[in-house]
Amino acid sequence: MLDITHDEWLRRAKALDLSGAHHIDGTDEPGGGQYYTAVSPRDGQVLAEVADGQAAEVDAAVAAARRAFDSGPWPRLAPADRGRVLLRIADRLEEQRDRLALTVSLEMGKPITDAYDIELRAAINTFRWYGQLADKLTDESPHTAPDALALVTREPAGVVGAVVPWNFPLTLASWKVAPALAAGCTVVLKPSENSPLSALLLGRLATEAGLPPGVLNVVTGDGPTAGRAIGLHPDVDVLAFTGSTTVGRHFLRYAADSNLKRVWLELGGKSPNIILPDAPDLEKAAATAAWGIFFNQGEMCTAPSRLLVHSSIAERVTDAIVERARELRIGDPLDPATEMGALVGESHLERVLDHIGTGLDEGARLRVGGGRTLADTGGSYLPPTVFDHVAPGMRLAREEIFGPVLSVLTFDDLHEAVALANATEYGLAAGLWTSDLSTAHQVSRALKAGTVWVNCYEEGDLTVPFGGMKQSGNGRDKSAHAIEKYTELKTTWIQL
Repeated sequence: MLDITHDEWLRRAKALDLSGAHHIDGTDEPGGGQYYTAVSPRDGQVLAEVADGQAAEVDAAVAAARRAFDSGPWPRLAPADRGRVLLRIADRLEEQRDRLALTVSLEMGKPITDAYDIELRAAINTFRWYGQLADKLTDESPHTAPDALALVTREPAGVVGAVVPWNFPLTLASWKVAPALAAGCTVVLKPSENSPLSALLLGRLATEAGLPPGVLNVVTGDGPTAGRAIGLHPDVDVLAFTGSTTVGRHFLRYAADSNLKRVWLELGGKSPNIILPDAPDLEKAAATAAWGIFFNQGEMCTAPSRLLVHSSIAERVTDAIVERARELRIGDPLDPATEMGALVGESHLERVLDHIGTGLDEGARLRVGGGRTLADTGGSYLPPTVFDHVAPGMRLAREEIFGPVLSVLTFDDLHEAVALANATEYGLAAGLWTSDLSTAHQVSRALKAGTVWVNCYEEGDLTVPFGGMKQSGNGRDKSAHAIEKYTELKTTWIQL
C-alpha cells in the first residue's frame, strides 16, 4: 500500500477529474446527450455526470468492435504481439494504480487499502498473466490414417459483449476483457451503472497502451437499456456476464431471441463454510470466517454467508466471530485505517436491511449489528451483522443477501453438514475446515460447488479456473480455461 494519509486521499479526491463519456472506437464519445448522476456511497456526493447509453450508443460500439474484428489488425496479429499490448496495458494500470484505486473507492465504497492492494493487484496481474499466455496456446493435430492430415484450430469467436457488476469493477472486467483480447476477440464492455468510472478509465488507458481503435469499447448505462441492447445485438457473438441469477436468465432469453450467441454466466452464491471439530486451528477458522463475510462489505458472490459449524464448537466459534465483528473499524473508505467501507448505495442498503428484518421476524437471533450506522455522513453504512439460531428454511439461509450478514447454522454429523451445504440453488464456492485428509477429499467431492477451499478461504491465483455449478452459472473465468469461452474450434481435414 502506498504511504498516503487520509488527508492526502481526501485532497486527491477533490482534485480528481472523472469523465463520464463512453469510450468508443478509441475516443471518448458523449453519446446521445442523455446522462445520469453517479453518486458516491461514502458520503452521497455527486462524482460525475455519466453518459446514459441507449441502443444507438451500443450500436456504435458494436459496429466499431465488428470493424476492428473483421478488417482491423488485432485478430491477425501474432499472438506474441497481442501479448505485448496486454503487458503494456498492465504497465499503464500500474502507473495509474493510485488514481484507479481512488476511483473504485469513491464509486462503490470499497476501503482504499483494499482497492489499491487487492482490486488493482488482481486487475494488473490478470492483464499481465494473459499477456504472457497469449503465445503459449497450442492447436491440435490428431493422429489419423497416413493418407490424411487433421488439424483442430482455435479461432477467435468475434465480438464479445462483457457485462460486469460493481462489487469488483476492475477485477471482474479484467477477467473478461484480458482473455478475450488474448484470444484475438474485440470487446464491448458495459460496467454497472453503480461503478462506471473505473471501467471508462480502463478503456482509455488500454487505448493509450496501444490497443487499436475499436478493440475495447466501454459503454455506460443501465441493464434494462444498454445491457439489454448488448444481449439482443445480432452482431455480438459471445456474451460474458457476472451478476445476479435473475439477470443471467434475461441474457439467456436475449440470446434465444436474437442470434443464439453463446452466453457465459457467473451468477449468485450462498456459499457454505463448514467448520468441523477437528479443524487444525479453530481460532484461525473463526477469524477467516469473519474476514470472508465482512470483506468488501460482504458484497461478494463467494462470500461465506452460511457458516455451518458443528454443534459441539458452535458457541465458541460464533462468539469469536461476534468479537471480531465488534472490533472491525467501519468508516470512510478513503481512510487507510478503515476495514469496512460503505455499501454501494442507498437502495442496496435498504435491500440488505429488509433481509435483516425478515431474519428477526422468522426467529433468528441477532448477535451483533443489524442496523444502519454513520447516517450523519450521508453514506450507506451497515456494521458487521451476525445471526445464529438460523434454520435451513429461513430466508437468511436461502437467499443471497450481498452484504455483511452472517447466518450460523449447526449440525451434528458430517452427512448432515454436506446435506445442509448442498441445500441451495447455488453452487459457486464452499469452505471446509478439517485435519483429516480423507474427510477433506470426500467432502470436497460431495460439495456441489465450482471452488472448494480447505482450511482457507478466497485463496488461489490465475492458474486455476473460477465459476459455478447449478444456478451459479456456467463457464469459467481465470486460467487458460477462460480462453475456451472466446474461441471457436475448427476442424480441417486434408486428404493427402
